[in-house]
Amino acid sequence: MLTAAARKQCHRLSERASKQLSDHLGDRFSERLSVCLSERAAERPGRSAGLAPAWIGLLVCFLAGGAAAADVKTGAKAVATSTSTSTSSPDVTYPRPESLADERASYPLALLKLSLKKAGDHYRLAASPVRMQQGRSLRLLEQGQGIDVVWTVTSQAREDAFLPVRIPIDRGLIGWRLLLIRPEDRALFAPLATAAALAPLRAGQGHDWPDTDVLRANGYAVYTSSSYERLFKMLESGHVQYFPRAVTEIWKEIEARKDAPLAVADGIVLHYPEALYFFVNKSNTALAAAIEQGLRIAIADGAMTALFQRYYGAAIARADLAHRTVLTLANPLLPAATPLADQSLWFHPAARGKRLP
Repeated sequence: MLTAAARKQCHRLSERASKQLSDHLGDRFSERLSVCLSERAAERPGRSAGLAPAWIGLLVCFLAGGAAAADVKTGAKAVATSTSTSTSSPDVTYPRPESLADERASYPLALLKLSLKKAGDHYRLAASPVRMQQGRSLRLLEQGQGIDVVWTVTSQAREDAFLPVRIPIDRGLIGWRLLLIRPEDRALFAPLATAAALAPLRAGQGHDWPDTDVLRANGYAVYTSSSYERLFKMLESGHVQYFPRAVTEIWKEIEARKDAPLAVADGIVLHYPEALYFFVNKSNTALAAAIEQGLRIAIADGAMTALFQRYYGAAIARADLAHRTVLTLANPLLPAATPLADQSLWFHPAARGKRLP
């Protein structure tokens, strides 16, 4: 059997190869590589971790086949066409969600439209012509190639690479995490009373999500995928034992997958300070200023609070945080410039549950 250290080495190799393929060949390659490596590691645990590079080499050859390459080429051509045709391009392009079942963009997009309207700027918004994973959208944003704005969790690395609008658009709810589990595993999570007790269990996360580094910095066992949809499959198969999801995400994700065996762990919630921002290219100061101006107007006149309640009020009530034990984690990735002192920007449960280290 693989040792814990060897298993982690295999997983890190998978992550690194996935990113390299995504850089050169696109997200579809990255997703398929991650799936194959995860399944191979799960199905053949007796093989040495040293075989991982060989698997990667074989999979690269396989994935570089004509059909997949044609798909990636078509997607790249679509992005290039949208950026080169200035007469028909929208002023602001945002990344199209990764899958049809991905509803995470609904509120950020509604808030982006509201903020630009409040600012009085006549920007036209449009989705990218192809679906893309977060890593790819961030690379295109940094390169100024077809993506003008992205909403994502902040980190110092991201604030160094992009221009952040430092207003947490979901009021920090992204850092309040319920645990998506399999119904048959409820008893596994019921006795957990501390953040340390949860650490040995296998968590699933996106390979380039800041949350992955937050959990690992707190000593958590984390297994990743480059594919958002694949993470649900990893949970269903038992490859991971839980998938931490924001209060704002988890209920819709369960509803969108009615045939999947998914449940929410009872009585506990993870919490760490985290901010979800709008980011633009460093040179696009005009767009950043317009978004910030509009957000501040929407905060002052109550429009942002109303939108927040319309999208998330039911989910917050359903989470019943007052009756959950709060497992508190540190977030070493949070930049010093995060406006934690401005309490008006952050979500505060009316009556917080018992907080434990």
